[in-house]
Amino acid sequence: MRESARRLGAAGLGLAFALAHVALAAEPAGPRLGKPVSAEQAARASLNVFPDGRGLPPGRGNAVEGAALFAKHCAVCHGAAGRGASAEELAGGSEPLTSAFPDKTIGLYWPYATTLFDVTRRSMPMFAPGSLSADEVYAVTAYLLSANGVIGERDEMNASTLPKVRMPNRNGFIGIDAKLPR
Repeated sequence: MRESARRLGAAGLGLAFALAHVALAAEPAGPRLGKPVSAEQAARASLNVFPDGRGLPPGRGNAVEGAALFAKHCAVCHGAAGRGASAEELAGGSEPLTSAFPDKTIGLYWPYATTLFDVTRRSMPMFAPGSLSADEVYAVTAYLLSANGVIGERDEMNASTLPKVRMPNRNGFIGIDAKLPR
C-alpha cells in the first residue's frame, strides 16, 4: 500500500511539474514590467531615422532660427557655438580623423546629416530629451551643420533637403549595408 501511494505521489508530482512547465512556457519571459503595446502604438513611438531620410517627420528649420534654440537648450553643455564645454565639442574642429589627435566634430566625423537629426530628437536636450518639436530639431540641426561649414545659414533643412546634405566624412566609414547612399 505504501508503495502504491509513493508511486501515485511521484506521478502526481510529475504531472504537477509538467503542468507548471506548460504554464510557464505560455507566459513571456522577463520581469513583466509595464504592459504590452499595440503595433499602432509602437509605430507612433518609432523614431528611427535612416541615412536616406526614411523616418524624418514633416517640419523645417534653418541655422538662423537654430542659433537661438542652440543658445537656449544646448550651449550650457556644448558651449557657445558648439565649441565644447561639459559635453563634447560639436563644431570648430580642425584636426581630421587621420591626425594624431583628431577632432570628432560633426563636420569632420559624422557621415550622415540625418544622424544628427536622429540623435538630437531622441536625446537632447539632456535634461528634457524629446521635448523639441520637429521644426526645432530641424533648426538646431541646420545650425550645427552651418557652424561646421557644411550648409549656409539660410539653407532650409526638412525631410527632403536633409538627406541630400553631403557630409565631408560620408565615405570615412565602412558600410555594413551596400544599399545605403554613399
